[in-house]
Amino acid sequence: MYDFYEFFAGGGMARAGLGDNWKCLFANDFDRKKAAVYQKNWGGDHLRIADVKSLTPGDLPHIASLVWASFPCQDLSLAGGGAGLKGDRSGTFWPFWNLMKGLIKADRAPHIIVVENVCGTLTSHGGKDFAAICSAFEQEHYRCGAIVVDAALFLPQSRPRLFIIGIKDTIETPQTLIGDVSATWHPRALQTAYQGLPTSAKQNWIWWNLAKPTASDRRFADLIEDNPTSVRWHSVSETKRLLAMMSDINLDKIEAAKHAGRRMVGAIYKRTRLDDDGLKVQRAEVRFDDVAGCLRTPAGGSSRQLIIVVDGDSVRSRLISSRETARLMGLPDSYVLPENYNEAYHLTGDGVVVPVVRHLAHHLLEPILESVEDDRGSARVAA
Repeated sequence: MYDFYEFFAGGGMARAGLGDNWKCLFANDFDRKKAAVYQKNWGGDHLRIADVKSLTPGDLPHIASLVWASFPCQDLSLAGGGAGLKGDRSGTFWPFWNLMKGLIKADRAPHIIVVENVCGTLTSHGGKDFAAICSAFEQEHYRCGAIVVDAALFLPQSRPRLFIIGIKDTIETPQTLIGDVSATWHPRALQTAYQGLPTSAKQNWIWWNLAKPTASDRRFADLIEDNPTSVRWHSVSETKRLLAMMSDINLDKIEAAKHAGRRMVGAIYKRTRLDDDGLKVQRAEVRFDDVAGCLRTPAGGSSRQLIIVVDGDSVRSRLISSRETARLMGLPDSYVLPENYNEAYHLTGDGVVVPVVRHLAHHLLEPILESVEDDRGSARVAA
């Protein structure tokens, strides 16, 4: 059993991904609505509803092997305002890190610290924000590296996310976990961001070697509810208005779906585009590649996702349901969601994908901690 703290916990999706071999010692979020969902699913004995700025090391019990922090992404998102780590929301990384520094000073340093965010972190302020995070790890004597994982490797949702994984420099990293640059986990944007790091941070860097998952055969259509309770199907006229917002290219996709020989489910986003006269118009854009677009909350600058179901000549549309968003995040149907649709969408859209966390835990975090336990056992035998 491994112990962990979870910050910016939301509905506890990192906890869901870590699984039964992990014990949560402390969880924190300032959002009371999200915290209420966390309590319904996990209980609230170890949950502190408070601004991370108000916490001190004394508030955290025991010593955790892992600290997980999925800090707010809005200021780092490409759809956001570009404030980066200086913003009110994404800037909460710094009080979180001050808390980590307090633990380290008190000789309670966790073995592993993971921070997760959008890939916009790599380019925010010309790479300076990413460099600042990596330098923060280096200054507190943590070796670190980063990987980008797209949820589409596990589930039918296109959702690439950045994971920066730091390990205490007194821990000998298993050689099997150290590798070369991988096209799967280290895309060009990450490689470019690495090149922009200070020399000391580069010397502190680890190119994590992560096992590739078995290709997922789950399709977006497999997750769709026929009779959702959180949303209603559009009327015929509403669907026609949606189709009227599509360009010829997107209407051709609808026609192709009608002749596919099976039920086709498309994901739709409304976008602002320029027409032939250079005027801004709202367009509906659809994809039928069996993968949903990335769930994004309105706070991140995006609209809610719509779906369109084409079965022969039948064409129906509606908002994606709250349960469907949960399924796209890898949550089981037993997971209790908010009754309010917008709250459920906000919760899931802000979360971390459960099977991605499980893959990281199984192939990276747990092997590191197992090596720590093995070293301790060897030391006891030698003594």
